[in-house]
Amino acid sequence: MQICVKDLKKVFTVKNGGILKPKTKTIVNAVEDVSFEVEKGEIVAFIGPNGAGKSTTIKMLTGIIHPTQGEIKVAGLDPTKDRKKLAYKIGCMFGQKSQLYMHLTVRDSYKLLCSIYDFNSEQTEAKIKEIAELFKIEELLDKVVRKLSLGQRMICEIAGSILHNPDIIFLDEPTIGLDIFAKTRIREIIKKMNEEKGTTIFLTSHDIGDVEALCNRIIIINNGTIVTDSTIDELKSKYLSKKVIKISYDSMLENKKLDYNVQKIDNNRVELIADTNKVNMGDLLAYFTSVGNIVDIQIESTPLEDVIKDIYKERR
Repeated sequence: MQICVKDLKKVFTVKNGGILKPKTKTIVNAVEDVSFEVEKGEIVAFIGPNGAGKSTTIKMLTGIIHPTQGEIKVAGLDPTKDRKKLAYKIGCMFGQKSQLYMHLTVRDSYKLLCSIYDFNSEQTEAKIKEIAELFKIEELLDKVVRKLSLGQRMICEIAGSILHNPDIIFLDEPTIGLDIFAKTRIREIIKKMNEEKGTTIFLTSHDIGDVEALCNRIIIINNGTIVTDSTIDELKSKYLSKKVIKISYDSMLENKKLDYNVQKIDNNRVELIADTNKVNMGDLLAYFTSVGNIVDIQIESTPLEDVIKDIYKERR
């Protein structure tokens, strides 16, 4: 087991007041009774709204802050006692905080990172070459980091986070601010890293596209507690029973009264919502086939973002 968390809790004491007001203390339960396990090679999404407890949990997993109570094992180590040893086994990449040196080239930044992990010069050169080939960034190595585009820098950031061959990598918003092409490239790289090196990925993201494209499991946290922990497929089968169906015909639909939950009729196009728990899809499609000659049909599931909103509401 790569990550094992049991009954994790973090309490902060916030002091209020000032010169003219008496100081008071407020107790904030940032994380409360959080438990989960992550196996080697998993890609797990750890998501929730702002203030849900994501960052606090990750900081405890990486040893940056200590828990108020509970047990943590990451790569077989206790982050509160073995943070230095743990640093050799994990990699971290935070979308809004760079680990590269802006005034240096990418190559020199990597050399500094390798020196932190006690690589000699021969090992450093071999590792930089290996990483550059894996991520296809050979042409970026001798460019100054601050002159890279955002997409180029993010790829170099991820590459830098695995220079020391970590067992686990924590990715916080790896595609934030990127265009669709850069996002696709980053996702491909993360997938490749997982498949070729067996790296365990612990991902946080507000981009549902990242979750759907990369993860086979999703942990949702809200108000410091875990709302649900399940596979993407389980979430979809439970919460994606509603389908948006768009049907196009070869001729105009004028003054036609249609059955089922039709939301919109626009010239030769019909749009409706069907709940597969209540409607037989075979009967539905047979009915609309009888209406006219169909030239196109689209069936779409509810976006995962809407599913997550529904889960939040249900648990409240």
